[in-house]
Amino acid sequence: MHELILHHYPTSPFAEKARLLLGFKQLSWCSVTIPPVMPKPDLTALTGGYRRTPVLQVGADIYCDTALIARRLEAEKATPALFPEGQEFNAAALAQWADSVLFLHAVSLVFQPESMAVRFAQVPKEFVEIFSKDRAQLFANGSISRVPLEQAKSHWPVLMARLRQQLSRDEGEFLFGAAPCIADFSVAHCLWFLKGTPVTAPLVDDYPEVAAWLGKVLGVGHGSHKALDAVDAVALARDSEPAQLPGEVFTDPNGFEAGQQVAICAADYGADPVVGELVFAGAEELILRREDERAGVVHVHFPRLGYRIEAR
Repeated sequence: MHELILHHYPTSPFAEKARLLLGFKQLSWCSVTIPPVMPKPDLTALTGGYRRTPVLQVGADIYCDTALIARRLEAEKATPALFPEGQEFNAAALAQWADSVLFLHAVSLVFQPESMAVRFAQVPKEFVEIFSKDRAQLFANGSISRVPLEQAKSHWPVLMARLRQQLSRDEGEFLFGAAPCIADFSVAHCLWFLKGTPVTAPLVDDYPEVAAWLGKVLGVGHGSHKALDAVDAVALARDSEPAQLPGEVFTDPNGFEAGQQVAICAADYGADPVVGELVFAGAEELILRREDERAGVVHVHFPRLGYRIEAR
């Protein structure tokens, strides 16, 4: 059985979500630190161009997007459950909302000039310029744009009031009961991002019930992990074979067929296409087969929701 390998960097909010998922599942994993900006040559050898963080590697299978990473970890270890029985739809729907609406509000607030001045106070000016250009490119080809700062500030009290209301339920300390689930981790990484500087931390700390809940979620930790060099991770993919495809029937409502050359990319932002052979299309997951001179034959996995397929 192959080890779980997370390609990430410390300050990425979605990487923090993945680290918490691994900690919640009490899984051991290998940590590959990737650059926060493009180019990312070792990562793209595995993904074929997907640039968003994080990415989970299991041998020659590469999982993109934390929405799908969560489902892969659920398959790896069923308990404790990320999708609690009877609340699967509610938990997944709230997680999707947090990863999109709440996250984009958090990004706008974090990237306000006062916050960025603190975050990059000790960083060389040249890197700040590179980082700013990289993040501008992230939104260049997708379907959404950043939330205006004034709008994010206006909306924030509403979002926090709704979160407080959900947390006031009597059923438990978390969003859907006595234990955290995928919804908790999806909301938490957005607030963790805001806690990064004293400029934005009050947007969490001014809501004591929310701050207390966040502390409990972050308290699950990151599990047991060890460092792995990126070059070794690529070599591991080359020396492995992709896992057997899911037994689910291949189905695509737009007529794409198994074996067809396609490009898959995120629909919202970071829409860098990955080209390959479509080998699986299921209810939740799309899989591309691609071959790289360094990584060999790999299967790159994407969630169906939030991604688009184009013929090549």
